[in-house]
Amino acid sequence: MFHMKACLSRGLCQQLNKNLLPCLPVVTNTTSFHTTCSNHKTEAEKVSEKFMRHNDVVFPPQQEGEEKRPAFVCHFKDKIKYSPEKMWYVACLVRGMSIDQALIQLGYVGKKGAPFIRDTILEAQELAVKEHNVEFKSNLWIAESFAHKDLVIRGLRRHARHRMYKLDYKYCTYFVRLEEGKPPKNYYYAGLQTAPEKLEEWLTTVRRRKISSSL
Repeated sequence: MFHMKACLSRGLCQQLNKNLLPCLPVVTNTTSFHTTCSNHKTEAEKVSEKFMRHNDVVFPPQQEGEEKRPAFVCHFKDKIKYSPEKMWYVACLVRGMSIDQALIQLGYVGKKGAPFIRDTILEAQELAVKEHNVEFKSNLWIAESFAHKDLVIRGLRRHARHRMYKLDYKYCTYFVRLEEGKPPKNYYYAGLQTAPEKLEEWLTTVRRRKISSSL
């Protein structure tokens, strides 16, 4: 009896499959199927492409007696597992320093992003000597240093009593541009103040003072 039921069910399934087979759509064009990642680029990838184009710029020959144009090199490191807001502090620290001084200062920084910046600067220094005709590797200074937002992966953390907490795993991209020569005396240039302007600023600061817990 059981064998008979099994044969009937098997025959019924085969008949159903035969009836449904003509109804299935036949796929003739496979170009609409996406088996790989999309070509969509993140904002950091677009910025890095535009930033690295500066290395491909060819300048015209200089005239006799014209001041020598300093060589420069642009470099970046992407997909760094570190918040761009935290990386900003380390990137601003080395801005406007000579390369030797920047490497020394980064050795004393205890933040997680300092080793990534140090490695990127050393890679850019090597590229400057090998590919951009820089004679002395220590004759470089950091003209640009900044971080940009990269991937943000969303996550969840489970707590007690079915409570969930949203997590953001942030990545960043670090950009650096080294330039040949000595660093400028005032990288962040602010206009020089005259004596009356300094006096006026001091008076404004003094008048703005207030004794706490007073009327």
